[in-house]
Amino acid sequence: MTRFFALLVIAAWAAFAVQREPAAEELVTAISSDTVSIQSNFTGTAIVIFGQVTRDANSVGRRGKYDLAIIVEGPAQNITTRRKGRFLGVWVNRHYETFQDVPSFYALASTANVGDLGGRELLDEYQIGLNHLNLAVTGSSGVPLSERDDFRKAFIRLRQEQGLYSEQRQSIEFLTESMFRTTVALPANIPVGSYKIKSFLLQDGSLLSKTEQDLAVAKTGFEQLTFELAQNYSALYGILAVLIAILTGWLASVIFKKD
Repeated sequence: MTRFFALLVIAAWAAFAVQREPAAEELVTAISSDTVSIQSNFTGTAIVIFGQVTRDANSVGRRGKYDLAIIVEGPAQNITTRRKGRFLGVWVNRHYETFQDVPSFYALASTANVGDLGGRELLDEYQIGLNHLNLAVTGSSGVPLSERDDFRKAFIRLRQEQGLYSEQRQSIEFLTESMFRTTVALPANIPVGSYKIKSFLLQDGSLLSKTEQDLAVAKTGFEQLTFELAQNYSALYGILAVLIAILTGWLASVIFKKD
């Protein structure tokens, strides 16, 4: 009976402690536009991501500053990286590595250097930072294990040169103690598809809150029509392309025909 009474007391104390525990911070974010339209004159654009760290009236403020990491991630793709080598005196593609289901676009904005945001386990789990991306390879890889890290580094370097992967450290501006904003550039060569915007609120290496939003990047107008024809009706697209080429050639011969 005494033991049962003690268990009841402990359970009641635990419930009271949970009720009195300060509410965790909540991250609220928004984007300037949830759709990016690509037309023939598209030369790139930028989106603004802004938000606020909120607490209710019963929350106890934490000491120290908050850290933020915001990731704009494009649809997954299989991407092949090739390495040239000499064969009979000619430079040819000798070895290749195909990375499976990797982000077609990846941009990170943060308040601090990636290594200062948290431990390796947390960064790997949420893929915060280029060095923490999960770059899985296909089972048909013929690259020795000792050389796979070279292909990984080359893959990230090439994507950075194309403007498709980037890290913008210390690029998130706190407008007040709790309100923030940042701008992420989207280059002209971004792939179309459904993008994810992932925001993380951290402090002292711990994750406090996270949010996720959708961003659509789509072709519009004539570009969308030709894209859909090429993707879904390839035979019709090929026939139309040949007919247009013949018609263009015939018109050119008529216009520039010499007397």
